[in-house]
Amino acid sequence: MRGTSVIFVVLVSLCLSSCFRRGKPRHALADTVQSSNAVLVNGWAVPPQNAPLAVRRAIAAANRINGLPYKWGGGHAILNDRGYDCSGATSYVLRHAGLLSDQMPSKGFLRYGERGRGKWITVYARKGHVFLVIAGLRFDTYGKYRQDGPRWRPEPRSYKGHVVRHPPGL
Repeated sequence: MRGTSVIFVVLVSLCLSSCFRRGKPRHALADTVQSSNAVLVNGWAVPPQNAPLAVRRAIAAANRINGLPYKWGGGHAILNDRGYDCSGATSYVLRHAGLLSDQMPSKGFLRYGERGRGKWITVYARKGHVFLVIAGLRFDTYGKYRQDGPRWRPEPRSYKGHVVRHPPGL
């Protein structure tokens, strides 16, 4: 009986640890909210129930790199890097959502997908910077005053000077 208890404790520990990354929750594809947009819960995005699979995958991917440091060139030579720049983070998210086949520099996103805002995912690109809005939440490496790594950003930012694109169908 004691061996069974030990195995149970180990299994529960493994299950719980798979839901956490560096002490922070990592939302799985099954976690959703009843809302028309994604919501932030303690800095982590949770997709709406009616979000397409690609959108839920994009949010899960963004959550995986959320909070990592800014690293110039990060995410280009190494997909799973220790830090990301703007285009590395955008590429990472879109690749894991199945919406991009390889990393792309920020300039490449000027012609990505289709013109205009998407219903679910919008890419804002200009020479030297790119960021995403996924299900109504901004995922960007640029904070209030500086580049500080990929994060969900609750504060608004200017879209002036950005080309607006979206993945086909989203």
